[in-house]
Amino acid sequence: MVDTAGINKLGKMRERVKQELEHIPGNNPAQKELRMVYWMARMHSLGKKSQDNLSREDVLKESVKAIKEDFPDFKPDYDKRFFHC
Repeated sequence: MVDTAGINKLGKMRERVKQELEHIPGNNPAQKELRMVYWMARMHSLGKKSQDNLSREDVLKESVKAIKEDFPDFKPDYDKRFFHC
């Protein structure tokens, strides 16, 4: 039997994160990596097995921190009004 409630929730999570990503441009390699890291971390934060109750701002901050490990001079570009950072 197919868990349609789980599939529906996954679809809603994907749509939510896609809408959030509209506020993070992917205009250079570091920004593209930020978007990828944000996508994975945000989906995890919204999942039913998540034990963290991270906001989109929390996930963004963690994602930026991860990108700065590879790009120390990285200056993230994102909609500061949307993310309240």
